[in-house]
Amino acid sequence: MSAITGLIHFNKEPINSEYISSLMNSFKQFPSDAIDIWKKDTVFLGCHAQWITPESVEEVVPFYDSERQLVITADAIIDNRKELFNTLQVEHGQRKVMPDSQLILLAYAKWQGETPKHLIGDFAFMIWDERKQKLFGARDFSGARTLYYYNENNRFAFSTTIKSLFSLPYITKKLNEEWLAQFIVIPGMIEAADMKATVYKDIQQIPPSHSITVLNGRITLSRYCMINVDKKLKLKSDEEYEEAFRDIFGRAVSDRIRTYGEVGSHLSGGLDSGTVVSFAANLLKKDHKQLHTYSYIPEKDFKDWTSSYYLADESPFIKETVAHVGNINDHYMSFPGKSPYTEVDDFLELMEMPYKFFENTFWLKGINKEAQSKGIKIMLNGARGNHSISWGSLNLTYSYYTSLMKKLKWISLYRELGAYCQNFNTGKKVVVPFIAKKASPKISLWGKRKQDSPFTSMINGELARKTNVYEELLGHGMNINGSVTNLTDYRKNYYQKLYPWNKSGVVNTKMSLRYGVWDRDPTNDLRVIKFCLALPDEQYVKDGLERSFLRRVTKHALPDKVRLNQISRGFQGGDIIHRMANNWSSFIEEINQMFMDDKIAKFINIDAFKDTIKKLSNQPHPELIIDHDFKNLTHCLILYRFIKSTT
Repeated sequence: MSAITGLIHFNKEPINSEYISSLMNSFKQFPSDAIDIWKKDTVFLGCHAQWITPESVEEVVPFYDSERQLVITADAIIDNRKELFNTLQVEHGQRKVMPDSQLILLAYAKWQGETPKHLIGDFAFMIWDERKQKLFGARDFSGARTLYYYNENNRFAFSTTIKSLFSLPYITKKLNEEWLAQFIVIPGMIEAADMKATVYKDIQQIPPSHSITVLNGRITLSRYCMINVDKKLKLKSDEEYEEAFRDIFGRAVSDRIRTYGEVGSHLSGGLDSGTVVSFAANLLKKDHKQLHTYSYIPEKDFKDWTSSYYLADESPFIKETVAHVGNINDHYMSFPGKSPYTEVDDFLELMEMPYKFFENTFWLKGINKEAQSKGIKIMLNGARGNHSISWGSLNLTYSYYTSLMKKLKWISLYRELGAYCQNFNTGKKVVVPFIAKKASPKISLWGKRKQDSPFTSMINGELARKTNVYEELLGHGMNINGSVTNLTDYRKNYYQKLYPWNKSGVVNTKMSLRYGVWDRDPTNDLRVIKFCLALPDEQYVKDGLERSFLRRVTKHALPDKVRLNQISRGFQGGDIIHRMANNWSSFIEEINQMFMDDKIAKFINIDAFKDTIKKLSNQPHPELIIDHDFKNLTHCLILYRFIKSTT
C-alpha cells in the first residue's frame, strides 16, 4: 500500500534536509496518491502512499498522536479490524473511517511490544515513541511487506526499498559474500537461510514474524510469532469440519477483497486458485462487483511437448471454473514475444537482489501491468495453498494407508483402498504391494538431483570455505539432504522456519509499488493456516483422494472436472524454451562470456557447468526447462548480471 522510510540520529545530530529529500525522492518512480513526512529534531518519518482500502483514502501517514506522543508510518492492511475495534473499545462511529495505521497505533498504546501478536494481515510499520525516545516496528508473520534498515554510528535508517537507503551518502554498496554463498548453494527457490541478512553487507532486514526495538542506537529483534499447532481439532463429523473451514476461509477472503477499487485474481486450472476465486466471486456479487481473473497461457504457435499428465495450457480447466462459478470477467494472457531472458535486467532492478524464479517473471509483470490499467487494487492468489488448504498429496495418502496397516485397522484400510482403487481404476492386488513399498516415502524437496552430494558443486570452493556456508545452513535448520521421510514433520517445520517466506514478500512488495496493485493470499491467512494444521490427518486423505479435504469442501463450488481432477497437472513453464528461441544465440553467447569473466569466477565453480554447457545447442530443446542443471545455469546468469550491475 505504501513505501515507508525514516531516519533517526541517536547522537542528537540534526537531520540534514537533503537526506530527507534523497530518501523521499527515491520513491518517485512509483505511483502515489499522497506523499507526507513528519520531522522533529533528530527524527524523520516518511510515507509514499498508495490508497488501496476504503479507509486509506485521504489517510494521513505519518500520523502523529499528540495525546500519546506517538507517531507511526505504516505499509499495512489489517484484516482482523472487527476484533481489534471491540478489544480496544473504538467508538462505532469511528470504525468505518479509521485507517489501519491509526488502528495499529491504538494497539501499540495498549500492548506496546506485544502489539504484532494481536495483528492479522500484511504489514510493516514503525512507531516513534517520543516519551521513551524509542523506535518500535514489525513485519507480519510471513514477511508479506519488506522492511530494510541500516544502523551505524548512532544513525538508524529504514525503508521499504534498498535503493532509498543507498541515497544516503554514508551507506556504501558492499556485497555480502555470506548471503551470495547461500544463494549459490541452496537449491530451489530459496535465496538465503539467514533472514536478517540481505545481499548487501551494510543493509539488513527485519525478518518475518519479528519486531524491532531501537533504543539509544541499540537494536533488539524479537520473534513474536511461532506457528505451532500440536492439538488436533475434534469435531463430530466430516460435515462439521467442512463447514468450519468455509466460515474461516470465507472470512479470510472477505477481509482481503476490502478495497475502493476493483478486485482481480490469478486463476490456474487447479484447486487452490479456483477455491479462492469461487469464494471471492460470490462475495463480490453481494457488493455488486465482478471479479476479474488473469490466467497465463502459452503463445499460439507453441507445440506442447509435455506428457499427457502435464498441462502447459490450462485454459480448458480454467474456463470450466469460470463458467461454473459465474460473476467473473476472465482474461487469458499469452504475452506474445515476451521471454524471461529479456526481462532479467528489469526484474533485477525491481527485486534489488538476485532471484531464482526465472520462468515466471515476464507474466507476473505483465499481469500486474494489465491489472493496473483496469483499476484493480487487490490481486488475489492461492500461492500458499499447497501447504495449507490443499495439503494431502498422494505421498501423504500412502503414508496414511501404511499407518492403518501398522495399527491393524483393517476395516478402515479396506474401505479407503476400495475408494482409492475406484478413483484410479485399479485393483487391491496391485495397490497393496505398492502401498507397502511406499511405507516411508523419501520425497525430494528440490526435484531430481545428482547423487554425489546433497548440494550441487556450483559454488567456488574458496568462497565456500571462507563463508562456512554449509555449516551456516545447518545452523539455520536447512535440510541438507533435500528430502523428507515424514511429511507431517516437514509441514510443521515449513511454518516454523522463516526462509520459505522471503521470496514472495519481496516480489509482491516491489511489484505493488510499481503498479499500485496489492497481491493478497487468503491461503496464507494466519487463521486459515492454524485451522488447517489442526485438522486430523485423515481429513486430508479420505475417500481415496489426494487433497481430499479441499475436494470435499468445494463440492458445488467448483466443477467436478476441476475439483476431482487427479490425472493432470498444470505446467506453466512448459513454453519457456520456446519463448527464448528468438534470443537463443544471444543467450548462449552470454553464457560463454560469463564463464570467461573473472567477476563470476570468484563466486561459482565454472567446471561444474561443463556438462550443462554441452547440453546447449543451436536448436534449443524444450525439455531443458525441467533440467536441474539448466535451472542452476539461469540462476548463475541472473547472479552474473547482478554482480556486473553493482561492481
